[in-house]
Amino acid sequence: MWPNLNVILRFILVASFYCAPTSSSATENSVNRIKENIPSPPTWSRLGRAPPNHLVTLRIALRQSLSNSLLLEQILYNVSNPGSPLYGRHLSKEEAESILKPQEDAITAVDNWLSSSGIRESSIKPGPSRAWLMVTIPIDTAEILLNTTYYTWCHSSSNDTIVRTTTYSLPVEVFHHVDFVQPTTIFARWNGLGSATHLPIAVREFAQTGSSSITSGSGTVTDTGCNATLTLSCIRQLYNITDYTTLGKSGSKIGVTGYLDYYANRADLLLFLQDQRPEALDATYQFISVNGGKDSQNVSQAGGEADLDIQISMGLTYPMPNIFYSTAGSPPSIPSLHTPTDANEPYAEWLDYMLSQSELPATITTSYSDDEDTVPIAYAKHICAGFALLGARGASLIFSSGDGGVGDGDDNPTTQQCKANDGRNASRFIPTFPPSCPYVTAVGGTTQIPEVASYFSGGGFSNYFDRPSYQESSVSSYVDRLQPILYQGLYNPHGRGVPDVSAQSTNFRAFYQGQAARGMGTSVAAPIFASIVALLNDGRLARGLPPLGFLNPVLYTKGLPGLTDITSGNNPGCGTQGFNATYGWDPVTGLGTPNFGKLKQIFSP
Repeated sequence: MWPNLNVILRFILVASFYCAPTSSSATENSVNRIKENIPSPPTWSRLGRAPPNHLVTLRIALRQSLSNSLLLEQILYNVSNPGSPLYGRHLSKEEAESILKPQEDAITAVDNWLSSSGIRESSIKPGPSRAWLMVTIPIDTAEILLNTTYYTWCHSSSNDTIVRTTTYSLPVEVFHHVDFVQPTTIFARWNGLGSATHLPIAVREFAQTGSSSITSGSGTVTDTGCNATLTLSCIRQLYNITDYTTLGKSGSKIGVTGYLDYYANRADLLLFLQDQRPEALDATYQFISVNGGKDSQNVSQAGGEADLDIQISMGLTYPMPNIFYSTAGSPPSIPSLHTPTDANEPYAEWLDYMLSQSELPATITTSYSDDEDTVPIAYAKHICAGFALLGARGASLIFSSGDGGVGDGDDNPTTQQCKANDGRNASRFIPTFPPSCPYVTAVGGTTQIPEVASYFSGGGFSNYFDRPSYQESSVSSYVDRLQPILYQGLYNPHGRGVPDVSAQSTNFRAFYQGQAARGMGTSVAAPIFASIVALLNDGRLARGLPPLGFLNPVLYTKGLPGLTDITSGNNPGCGTQGFNATYGWDPVTGLGTPNFGKLKQIFSP
């Protein structure tokens, strides 16, 4: 597939309760060096010592060489840039693994460290290409291994409790071979972006009213009732999908991810299809359990997030195969001090599974994220590199941009914290991760027809990732147009801009726990946009063309005529009006909303 790829790889690889806070401190000695040492996170308070027999699974990330990281980015951009002769020549599983594999001296050093620490081989599970090692041990053993002390922590608003530390050390022999060990300093909570807050359980009326057509930038919507209730028919009209029939057997598939024990419910799906896509009543999705992920079909345990995502994707892409990935891991509960739980760190387990597969769905949508600064930067960059590998293999990764405007995960602009998680307590806009990863496509939210920005559309600038080359012109232009002193110090003007695109995000008619409900949030927008990408892949694969893969380089260039610019609205938060939607790219709606008909002409004429 890749001309002389193995030669290139060999060359580069060879060359390369309510909570009462307490305090803690750590020192460095002659044997160990402090790997991470963070201030106490502002929204968490420390309780007592963690139970010594509490089992924890440590994920040890082996450091990738700089040459490998540069190679990965170079390959990703080459296969994703329509101006490159290598466009569409995606990597195989084996080629990707050759990039992922750490250097032998790193593997040997970490193996010796664990062995000399008395860690049994049966407690160690290697990840793909040994880029990760998972070690399951009691807390007291982990404390010795990492020269630290684990505590139970309590979240200030929810009273959720987790086991974490704010500092840990590694022996000098492995210090430079390990990127990080988690869970240690990660305090992220990985919120779903369309369930608890924006998907009420209460039944409401959804009668469509009016018959006058509304013309938007993408298409003509024949029923003004779409402004009150968004349905599949509204979406298909708005985004110019009405003239396309899904082939179904082209090989295009769409994957929907589920985390935090949110399960898609088939009974709810059936109600939805009866209501909006009756010709699809025989349809179902393939269920895949990741790391023991469950598939409870008790309607009372249906997850609003999972129901919303699968209903949109199946409704828009039928009869295309849909896959629902259930990745195990519960959100923090409210246990006692002596029976805490570990907050879910979802993406690493899912990445392990996906990178081990020979075949991938061409499009994958995810509606979960958290404040970027609650995720340690080394962890975020390691996960982001995993997303880059999936993109290099031909998968388009779509993420909701968040529902907090420019603020934190709290979608109420008046109660957001908006404080940098660096111990300085300084005011700062809060971007979200993974949307801030430059190797995924982040989707913001719009509302109404004609479309304007949704007030909650997550957007801004990453503090972890620099602006990627594909954004340099469009994002720099927006930043230059801001008043020189507007929001100075509240955002990173050189960071990766979020979102990339947008779609409808309010008043979607879904079904949840056997009842009609209203879905809102960028969790509506992401599966809508992902479904349109899946339909584009459907057409491409049917014509013998490769899937689109990583979308952003082409969206910011060749794909621009297929997007409708949104120029009204803003995303308030942190006591400000936030950023404004305007001509060109903006950190509220990105490049705009999709026009499927035009995108199809561009990508599969």
